[in-house]
Amino acid sequence: MFTPQSLEIMLEPLIRKRLEILYSDLQEAESTYVSLRNERDKQFSVMQNSLPDHLQHTAFMYEDVQLELQAIVESRIYLQGFKDAIELFGELNVYK
Repeated sequence: MFTPQSLEIMLEPLIRKRLEILYSDLQEAESTYVSLRNERDKQFSVMQNSLPDHLQHTAFMYEDVQLELQAIVESRIYLQGFKDAIELFGELNVYK
């Protein structure tokens, strides 16, 4: 049987690819997503540009950390979805 770590290692490339496809699909088909993303980028740029020079790097690092946190959450959500599907599949097989 799979351990949580082995499942995560096996699914990591699949999750990464699936997230790439998801974002690509969002950019092509979801105008609200694109509009909000552009607005977020614009607002962050305004904030960053209004900071004194000695805080520019801090703003960049803040954005980088935010993106890393988002990536972790996204991966965990997908991984949990796979775990839930495996558990559900096992439960369904019990009742056959």
